[in-house]
Amino acid sequence: MSFVITQSCCSDAGCVSVCPVNCIHPTPEERGFGTSDILHIDPEACIDCGACADACPVDAIFPADRLSARDQIFVEINAGYYRDHPDISSGWSGVVYPEIPRLPHDLRIAIVGTGPSGGYTLRTVLNRTDASVTVFDKLPTPGGLVRAGVAPDHPSTKDVMKTFDILYRDPRVTMATNVEIGPDVDAGQITPGELAQHFDAVFYAVGAADARRLDIPGEDLPGSTSATDLVAWYNAVPGAQGPTIPVDGSGRAVIVGTGNVALDVARILVSPPESLATTDIADRALTLLRRQDIHEVVLLGRRGQDAAAYTAAEYRALSVIPGVEVVVHDRATAAASDLTAPAAPGRRRIVFLFDTVVDAVIGDDALRSVAVTTDGRSHRIVADLLVRSIGYRSAPIGGLPFDDAAGRFPVRDGRIVDAAGEPVVGAYAVGWAARGSTGGIGANKLNAVQTVETFIGDAEAGLTRATGTAAAFTELLRRRQRRSLGYRGIAAIDRRERELGARQGRPRVKFTEVGEMLAAAGRRRR
Repeated sequence: MSFVITQSCCSDAGCVSVCPVNCIHPTPEERGFGTSDILHIDPEACIDCGACADACPVDAIFPADRLSARDQIFVEINAGYYRDHPDISSGWSGVVYPEIPRLPHDLRIAIVGTGPSGGYTLRTVLNRTDASVTVFDKLPTPGGLVRAGVAPDHPSTKDVMKTFDILYRDPRVTMATNVEIGPDVDAGQITPGELAQHFDAVFYAVGAADARRLDIPGEDLPGSTSATDLVAWYNAVPGAQGPTIPVDGSGRAVIVGTGNVALDVARILVSPPESLATTDIADRALTLLRRQDIHEVVLLGRRGQDAAAYTAAEYRALSVIPGVEVVVHDRATAAASDLTAPAAPGRRRIVFLFDTVVDAVIGDDALRSVAVTTDGRSHRIVADLLVRSIGYRSAPIGGLPFDDAAGRFPVRDGRIVDAAGEPVVGAYAVGWAARGSTGGIGANKLNAVQTVETFIGDAEAGLTRATGTAAAFTELLRRRQRRSLGYRGIAAIDRRERELGARQGRPRVKFTEVGEMLAAAGRRRR
């Protein structure tokens, strides 16, 4: 009986490195890594040793005979991968050992951002160099999109943070959260120029937190929002604004887009609130979802179903949500008669409507319906909420080059480059900030490793060293941002959230205000 990888796989690839028979694919060296739904175990080659399950940071690997009914489908998904990719074979061949470079022993590195890209950058730097590292995050709590973007009902995916937490405790690492990098020194920000002065290299792992717009009439009406804002709201990000939803509305939401984030949002909105009450969803979101029970979600795809952006595993997971029906429409005639009236009470549905473009948001003081064109025919969908999930952009940081058209930092081989294409000395970008909003955790890991290797090559060739000292930067940070937190403060917030969650039978109850976090941390510093 072989082991099986399930939907919550994060493509970390730690399982690949421990497998004694190389039966987990695609590996980081193979095509498809970073873009595949999940990694796959070859049932013919697996020797049932369990090393992969022990190494998995998100508990996504199980013996086939211990899978829940919901996950049984992944037996076929794992096996099907090898039928569809006959060129992929298990076993070891062509092992290459890397050369160990000679680097300065006193390198000082900064990493801006604590999401997966920042975490894997940190791990690679610690593993490959003797550098001391300072890690920054603009929020008091680390995690980036792991904390703020992963759906509350996918708790195992968030377990990857346990791996990073071990790194934060390394004696070579200094945490500095509640610190924002930017040009506004009066607001307590640290500028990129100041980082460059005090660190030999700076890795920007700031993700892509801004949403792309539809640019249609009525887009800014109350009841219209972005997936970025909605996800941040139900994941308890401080300052995130919740949607305006009438209590006596239609019971329907419309989501523009068919990517994995869109499916996550649909699943959260349509799930019975009582099923979410055992997760770490923000209390503010749970309260609203209970009061305004959305029981139907319509996802709009601009092209046909074969061009949908979601992964097969994410789509199949919708079919096992208890009490929720999944319906697919690709013609306006079927949809128009079904969606022009409020959602039927007592019925929970997720409806896919393909070959559809959004024309306008309709309403006087708030959203009442959405005008769309499906397969050349115009019609309206009655709804209380419109969520656009059509892509994401990084936010520019004053003092650094930025490609506004692409919505990311301009890079070449991981190095940030200026308008003339010349590398900015000591500045690197990783993850979505460098590549745009494509690929999941596994792709970010591979990109982080490659970018650190670029830096190592630069360091071996000869770096322009920082002129500021560690003591000088510590004093600068103390004067500029007195409320920055070190690891002890971060750990105190984590303990307090878990304590509050334990009282309610939940993983944690997240704080939604920075002031609450700082109070829980005692503003202690490291």
